[in-house]
Amino acid sequence: MTRLAYNEFDAEFVSTLRAVLDEAVKRISEENRTPATKAKMAERIVRRAAAGVTDAGVLITEAVEEGRVPAA
Repeated sequence: MTRLAYNEFDAEFVSTLRAVLDEAVKRISEENRTPATKAKMAERIVRRAAAGVTDAGVLITEAVEEGRVPAA
């Protein structure tokens, strides 16, 4: 699996990751849609993308999993 440095994300990829986050947020309960929980979900997306995971479906699923438990 290819690992990427965060600075290797081009503008198009960042846009895709943003769309992944937006879709994942739509799939969690409304009470969990806080800025802190969204940040936690975004962090998971970016870490997994940096680890080489680029499938949007996988990233959405993992972000939703992260968002099921609200950030403290």
